[in-house]
Amino acid sequence: MAAISYDSVEILKYFADKHKITFPMLADPDSKILADYRVLNTEAVDQYKGMARPGYFFIGTNGIIREKFFEARYRERLSGNNVIGKLFPELGAEVTGTFEAPHLRVVLEQSDSSGIPGSLITLGAEIRLPPDVHVYAPGTKGYKPVQLVIAPSPAMELRAAVYPHPTILYLPAINERVPVFEGSFHIREDIKVNTAASFASSLGTDGKTFTIAGKLEYQACDQTTCYLPNAVPVQWQLQVFPLPGMGAFIIPPPVPSPTRIMV
Repeated sequence: MAAISYDSVEILKYFADKHKITFPMLADPDSKILADYRVLNTEAVDQYKGMARPGYFFIGTNGIIREKFFEARYRERLSGNNVIGKLFPELGAEVTGTFEAPHLRVVLEQSDSSGIPGSLITLGAEIRLPPDVHVYAPGTKGYKPVQLVIAPSPAMELRAAVYPHPTILYLPAINERVPVFEGSFHIREDIKVNTAASFASSLGTDGKTFTIAGKLEYQACDQTTCYLPNAVPVQWQLQVFPLPGMGAFIIPPPVPSPTRIMV
């Protein structure tokens, strides 16, 4: 493993000594190596000019790139846990709470318990339904679809929630086909920690812990009864630390020939 940055040798040595880094840190003042790896942010200007786009390559055991996860802006970046959660959902989430609600069980998850301004954190809820019980997928007409609603907060920017593909259920009593979720399924939503200077300065030197509140809305039905719509509160805790003084870029081994890249 090595780190590479467009900073000078002197700056990298100071950073390595300060943080007791023992792996190699390489100076690339003209960003030539970043360009060779095709991660140079050519749109960046001013103090960000010459930086890499933050992201990850997922490389298979045969050396071929299987997936890549890159963000457009320097201060917006996925954590390692977040990437693992996107590749292997069963491995990448930390369970932060479990509770019973009418006609279902909710397991709350999050990719990371802490972050810094610009961090992308995935919040999630696993919904576990009893046999023969279903809830309606987003877009269903005439019923209350399941929805994860996270309250706005000055600490973060919300992105759209992601739902799984529904199952089409035939209701013979009314001769309808409706999209539903059955069994167990996940709803996930990414948030970005605020990058505004005023927010960063409010964190102090030790950071702050924020409560992210929301609710899960749904209407559960079984083969004979549709129950009244319900909403249950959900919440997560996130500790936000101030930005470090300087960052370096961690890179994988050299990229295979472009003809072998699988994205």
